[in-house]
Amino acid sequence: MDSMRSVGTLTRADLAETINHKLGFSRADSLDLVEAILGKMRGAMADGENVKISGFGSFVLRDKKERIGRNPKTGVEVPITPRRVMTFRASHKLKERIADAS
Repeated sequence: MDSMRSVGTLTRADLAETINHKLGFSRADSLDLVEAILGKMRGAMADGENVKISGFGSFVLRDKKERIGRNPKTGVEVPITPRRVMTFRASHKLKERIADAS
């Protein structure tokens, strides 16, 4: 059996459904709560802040400088413009949970 199996995707609706079932909020209020949390995260990252969720992981912003890259097809050198990138770093607890689930 292949250890790299494909699984479903967790959506906003799934998160809202969990809030609805576990906390008893209405479906609309549950979706509003999910949107508020995601909006807060988006706003923080747009302002240049990293987002850390204890026990889950961190969304980290990095500014990359301009550099020279190479077109792999032609071998021609091309400048790569400076840009901001976001990475996700899973917490140790999340990594352990994922490793235990396999």
